Amino acid sequence: MSPGLPVILFCASLAIAATARAQTDCGPASITPQTGATGTRVRDFAAVFESCAKDGETRLATRRMSVDGEKLLLTVDPQSLKASLERAACWRCVETSDEEQADTRFMRAVRPPADPDRPPALVNAGLVHGKGAGAFISGDLCPSHKPLDRAFIEEVAAQGPGTPLTLAVSGAWVAHHAQDFAWLQEKARSGALDVTWADHSYSHPYVIGLKDAQNYLLRPGVDLDREIFETEKILIAHGETPSVFFRFPGLVADGALLEKLKERHLVALGADSWLALGPPPRPGSIVLVHPNGNEPGGLRIFSRLLKSGRMPKPFRAITEAP
Repeated sequence: MSPGLPVILFCASLAIAATARAQTDCGPASITPQTGATGTRVRDFAAVFESCAKDGETRLATRRMSVDGEKLLLTVDPQSLKASLERAACWRCVETSDEEQADTRFMRAVRPPADPDRPPALVNAGLVHGKGAGAFISGDLCPSHKPLDRAFIEEVAAQGPGTPLTLAVSGAWVAHHAQDFAWLQEKARSGALDVTWADHSYSHPYVIGLKDAQNYLLRPGVDLDREIFETEKILIAHGETPSVFFRFPGLVADGALLEKLKERHLVALGADSWLALGPPPRPGSIVLVHPNGNEPGGLRIFSRLLKSGRMPKPFRAITEAP
């Protein structure tokens, strides 16, 4: 063996190891869950709209940030609508526009064509019914002093491994229900559930007795960006990935709020079957319940429909709805 060969082999081994590490490091970012101290973990958080490419993959970046000192992107696959946190250093990104992305499934979901048969209304803004059969099950976790209704979660998980469930969380609920949130995360990590984390605002403002037009996020002084971003940041600090879906508190929004939401590249998520208040589900229904302890009646209806076979099946991921 040539005297220089061991050195060459050693250097080659180092190069191969470095390449392997680079490939591994360019996978989706994994954030170690950590309660509290969101502001110190997630910094320089900014809304962007960029077209990003890496090794033949294409994503749209909607947020840039630094998490524990590493620069990350919150991205969405423009066709599947699945969100992911990616390492900024691994992607080549250029600024884009709604017009340039108009033909993508994502942009059609953010800015759907006007429906002439749907009258303008304050209530139930956004996507209210999905395509195809089955049902899209969603649970709202508004701020509450009561514990999570774990029996509902178990009932959904009992439908089979990886059952899709959309949870629209308010940041304030996450901040004050650390154990319940960690329990939900374990359900997702174990494969029992496939959870999509939707944004439900941070503070979920509401004043009893006020008309909808002056209530919820239409309250004077409400900062929609803060309501959106603080919830996204707390989800990220806890190791989760915010989806592209946002549900307005009370399902209430006006045209101006809807336009601001579109500018932040989020899909407004409504419901056509709020079980405690509205009609029963039908194929393609977006079903709404509140497992935050505040609306047990809706959960009882869900259980009855499920046991009687009147809940449309299968349960489907909300990314399939638009």
